[in-house]
Formats: sequence, structure tokens, C-alpha cells
Amino acid sequence: MFWFRQGLCFLPAFLVVWSSSTFIVSYLIALIRHDVDIIFPYISDTGATPPESCIFGLMTFVSACAGIATIYARYKFVEKLSEDTKVVSLPLNKTAFVFGVLACFGMCIVATFQETTVTVVHDIGALVFFVSGILYLILQSFISYRAYPLGSSVGVCRTRLGIAVLASLAFFPTVICAFFVKQTTLHRDAGDKDYPFYVASASCEWIVAFSFICFFLTYIGDFKLFTLRMKTEYAVLSR
Repeated sequence: MFWFRQGLCFLPAFLVVWSSSTFIVSYLIALIRHDVDIIFPYISDTGATPPESCIFGLMTFVSACAGIATIYARYKFVEKLSEDTKVVSLPLNKTAFVFGVLACFGMCIVATFQETTVTVVHDIGALVFFVSGILYLILQSFISYRAYPLGSSVGVCRTRLGIAVLASLAFFPTVICAFFVKQTTLHRDAGDKDYPFYVASASCEWIVAFSFICFFLTYIGDFKLFTLRMKTEYAVLSR
């Protein structure tokens, strides 16, 4: 049997490949069309103008759907572990699930409302995406340690914790430096006073985004261990 047919590991595998492609494809198209600079544009800059904005929006929506499916599968897996072993509390698992769904919703807002047209809504969506996503990573790292040795090895637990710490540390310069960026144009000049803040903010944003992707990459081993089944019931109502 091929590895991606074991359990539900195709879910995080698809999410990782598709999300990475979303960022890279939109960046390459924007770069070829000279819509952005080659050095560290914001991720949103690469999907701000057509046609890359259309591709970015569509691919991001698919990523959000795959993210919700993966987050739900993880939630049900931890729920089953909790029923059998009581290692993870139900409220903790539900809280992590809610933050994960919120992050996917924020991702959809970012892709739908381009930063050059509806800046305020776009920024709110980005904030929801990053904050909720980081909280999800932190909670899932804690859950992994609580559930050890069920599902994940100690190496995977440490990897998840390291990724969560990296994303958290990169988030603060992303936001703080963004406040000092005064220009909103897609092309920047190295001589601008706010250029160092722009580069720091944009590069840290890429680090946070790919931290999310790497975190879901660690799910592949866990998702080989289980499957989900849907049970349908119906009742015939008498008239």
C-alpha cells in the first residue's frame, strides 16, 4: 500500500503541498509580471492584482477547506483518544478546534479582500489568521505532549513545540514592524526610510506562514493511524 493511502494521511499531505503551491505559484506569477519586487514582498502583495489575485483567491479557498477537514480529523482523533484514555480534556480539544477553524476563516478573508482594495478588512482577516493559527499550534503542541506516547513520538512533540515557538516569535516583528511601514505600494525602494521595517515584517510573515505548513506536515505520521467513518440514520415519520 502506498504511504498516502494509509489512514487519513492524504489530508495533511494534500494541505501541505497545496498551501505551499498557493504561496509559490502566486509569487512566481507576480514576479514574472513585475507586479512585485523579488526581495521579500508581503504574501498578500503576490495576490493583489489580476491574474494572480484570482489564482491566489481560488487556491487559498481550497487550502482553507483542506485545512478545516484536516483540523476536524485531528479533533476527532484526539477526541477518541480522550474517550479511551482521558489524557486530553474535551474543552481543550474543542478550543484548539475552534482556533483552527477561525484561522481558516481568516485565510479566506485575506484572499477575498485584497489589501489594495479593502485594506481594513484584509488586515483584520490577516490578524485573525495569524493569531488564531498560532494559538492552534500552541494548543496542539500541548495536546501532543499530553497524549504522548499515543499517536506521536517525543521527537514529533518537540518538533511541533519548536515550530509553535518559531511562529510565535516571528509573529511579533511581523506586526510591530508593519506599524512603521508607511507606504502601501507593491514596489519598494531600498532608499525608503521604512524599507528595513518592510523587509523585516514581510520576511517574518513568510516564516509564520511556512511554520503553519511545516506544523501540518508533522500530522502525516499521526493520520496514518486512524480513519473516519460517517454513519447515516433516518427515521420514517408517521402522518
